[in-house]
Amino acid sequence: MSVKLILSSSILLIFFAAAATKEIRFDESNPIKMVSDNLHELEDNVVQILGQSRHVLSFSRFAHRYGKKYQSVEEMKLRFSVFKENLDLIRSTNKKGLSYKLSLNQFADLTWQEFQRYKLSSSSPCPVKEQGHCGSCWTFSTTGALEAAYHQAFGKGISLSEQQLVDCAGTFNNFGCHGGLPSQAFEYIKYNGGLDTEEAYPYTGKDGGCKFSAKNIGVQVLDSVNITLGAEDELKHAVGLVRPVSVAFEVVHEFRFYKKGVFTSNTCGNTPMDVNHAVLAVGYGVEDDVPYWLIKNSWGGDWGDNGYFKMEMGKNMCGVATCSSYPVVA
Repeated sequence: MSVKLILSSSILLIFFAAAATKEIRFDESNPIKMVSDNLHELEDNVVQILGQSRHVLSFSRFAHRYGKKYQSVEEMKLRFSVFKENLDLIRSTNKKGLSYKLSLNQFADLTWQEFQRYKLSSSSPCPVKEQGHCGSCWTFSTTGALEAAYHQAFGKGISLSEQQLVDCAGTFNNFGCHGGLPSQAFEYIKYNGGLDTEEAYPYTGKDGGCKFSAKNIGVQVLDSVNITLGAEDELKHAVGLVRPVSVAFEVVHEFRFYKKGVFTSNTCGNTPMDVNHAVLAVGYGVEDDVPYWLIKNSWGGDWGDNGYFKMEMGKNMCGVATCSSYPVVA
């Protein structure tokens, strides 16, 4: 494999009050209670409820690994059904010999509609951070670009407040946990006089009242640069020679299970009306003769390739060069 890279400056713990005996008795109207984090005991319990199959054992291990909690037998059965559909999607996709691979992750018991509601923006696009069940991807893209710019300017790291943007940037056409744009966030920070540090204004992952304090400002924005719509060469120049750039793209249903390789799609769009997620382009390269963008996500370090992914470069794939901007810090 040839690779060239350029970087910019308790478990489901579902289970029931099983007594000392092996037999499990429960009332389906009551919430499921955790009794053990032992995987083998958990597998036995799940098998007795869902039956014996490879899918059931895979589901048990998935739930154990990601600490899933289900409140009823009905919910567990629903999640198992969703899990099977997603597992089949992952396996069928990986058999196609594409330039990327999918794998099970923490989203495997969510439907596509639930995933969109929890992780993507409903009105406009949304070290690796985790946005939780809030459509605040746009704030993490914003702080990622600002943290990089700060490091360039001052030679040291800083962690900035996404929650301030969620709570306070609404007058600049942003919508907290329901979406926003990094370009509009940069404008807010510029006219607000700055953005607080993460330590002073920590992330809660939900909409709240504005608690900005000028004494806790970590960075100020002098201006921001908006890259021409669809201009991948201009974006490439900025990422390679200036700094990481906030970008937006369209997440399609299989992307949530991305694990490695260069992601490509023949179903995603490339217009401003298609994009639904904001991220941070940090580099670019070539893998097996396929050029790609290296992009930092906000779904935690366990997702994808240590929180990052590679997106095929060219033809404005999935709209990566549609809504691109970066800040100029004071």
